[in-house]
Amino acid sequence: MIAPTAALWFLPFCLPVAVWVAWSDMKFMKIPNKAVMVMAAVWAVVGFLAFPMNAYLWGWAVLGIVLVAGFLANAIGLVGAGDAKFAAAMAPVFATGDPRLIFALFAACLLGAFATHRLARAVPPLRRALPDWESWNRKDFPMGLALAGTLIFYLLAPFLAK
Repeated sequence: MIAPTAALWFLPFCLPVAVWVAWSDMKFMKIPNKAVMVMAAVWAVVGFLAFPMNAYLWGWAVLGIVLVAGFLANAIGLVGAGDAKFAAAMAPVFATGDPRLIFALFAACLLGAFATHRLARAVPPLRRALPDWESWNRKDFPMGLALAGTLIFYLLAPFLAK
């Protein structure tokens, strides 16, 4: 799990990016490259301040590994390109974490986001309130919602575990 002090460093920067990614993916079914670049910039600056140098450098390695894995997953149609790029940009934040916790958290966020999105799009007043959301009409799922949730809940975990 991320140290509480590091989580406090990241939360003010990651929260708006995560909301931007989730909203954009639900509305347009696209994660903007600018959001990906902002997330990478957050790691470049905040990661340098919040983590020891070896963990900071491992974060960059994790970013590269997740980017390659994401591009391969995109090439075979498992995820969208924006999902792959955002997952890579947010991956360094998880570099010092327990992989079991991270994968369990992602699974929970994925299931919760999927169920919530599918239920929300079945509610007529909500669909009328947001008629131009692309994700209401597509069979594929806005994975940015689950990725953003995973990032935020991971950063909140040190405070929720007490």
